[in-house]
Amino acid sequence: MSDTHGYLDERVFEYFAGCDEVWHAGDIGHIGIIERLQNFKPLIAVYGNADDRNVRLCVPEHQWIERHGLLIWITHIGGSPPRYNPSVIKVLQQRQPQIFVCGHSHILKIARDSRYNNMLFINPGAAGQQGFHTHRTLVRLELASGKVAGAEVIELGRRGALP
Repeated sequence: MSDTHGYLDERVFEYFAGCDEVWHAGDIGHIGIIERLQNFKPLIAVYGNADDRNVRLCVPEHQWIERHGLLIWITHIGGSPPRYNPSVIKVLQQRQPQIFVCGHSHILKIARDSRYNNMLFINPGAAGQQGFHTHRTLVRLELASGKVAGAEVIELGRRGALP
């Protein structure tokens, strides 16, 4: 998930109930969201450009994790294939994850990038109410034996519409 900007849809807990952990790609909004997600599942999160000092003290700018034999990089501002942020390109030239997760644009996109070892790019869109996106979205992944066994886009509804 990404770009909650201080709004956490209660259905997140239902949709992620069967997950081992929750990943948040920044612009969390406030510390209360971090606490609620941490109390629910192990949380892997990064801060975004709109996050305040309190959030930045709790979570880093980048997370590199390994799950089921896959190297995963989570950051907030990443760009999108083929136009990544210049700082992201520098990192990708040195170290290539199998999965790259970022937020910031509020634009849902899942794509393979053959230029970087067929890396799976994921921007889960925005789960919050703030921004220009029309629909709030999440992405749920299933990882197994060094592969992405499944990816599911979950629509939470139109921005501005409450459940």
